[in-house]
Amino acid sequence: MTIANTNLLAAFAIAAATMAHAHGDVAPQPVNTDALPDVGEEWLTENPYRELDPELWKAAIDIGSSGYNQNCARCHGLGAVSGGLAPDLRYLEAEEYGDEWFMERYIYGYTQNGITKMPAFGELLGQEAAWAIRLYVETRPGEGALDDYQDRLKAMRDELESGTVADEAAMKAELEAIAAEVYTESGAPLADSIAWRAAAQLAGTPESYKAAAETLTVGLSAAH
Repeated sequence: MTIANTNLLAAFAIAAATMAHAHGDVAPQPVNTDALPDVGEEWLTENPYRELDPELWKAAIDIGSSGYNQNCARCHGLGAVSGGLAPDLRYLEAEEYGDEWFMERYIYGYTQNGITKMPAFGELLGQEAAWAIRLYVETRPGEGALDDYQDRLKAMRDELESGTVADEAAMKAELEAIAAEVYTESGAPLADSIAWRAAAQLAGTPESYKAAAETLTVGLSAAH
């Protein structure tokens, strides 16, 4: 274990121990994981959804986003950006070491002085939901990761909104190149960025251009 890892987990422990509000008075909300591959009954120690094909990877993140925002955002922050009430889960390493810490808390919850600060989600939500939430959290783009690309993304958004794209292949390639540069705080190799999503939506039709433009618009608005 590196000094950085030790300090990071120590910070998580301190933050969890000093949470001001109990989490346990909120009933966990079910997460529909029917679209995800079954991972079996035995609890895994490493996220099996990291290596999914692009469509399933996106589906897992979307399911994880829903599960997170229903069950975790109250304490851990909207968009997985913690306001200091609870640990910022984006910084958990996207590898087995970080997975083990995440799953320990997910399965068993956290209690301090007899007060439930975090409920045990394991039996209530299941393993597929856990790994989907984990994938969502670890693939959040890093702070300011798209700042250098704001102007170019706005220009591409405007072109897409016009309904006519001069060179779709070139735009797709550029979006994918930008997506490859978007870092994560967890060290995950690919962020679930608006550039990645917009590139995946391009399909040679006005409808796909509109969808990609909306993705860029919403993402660029959220960045400010």
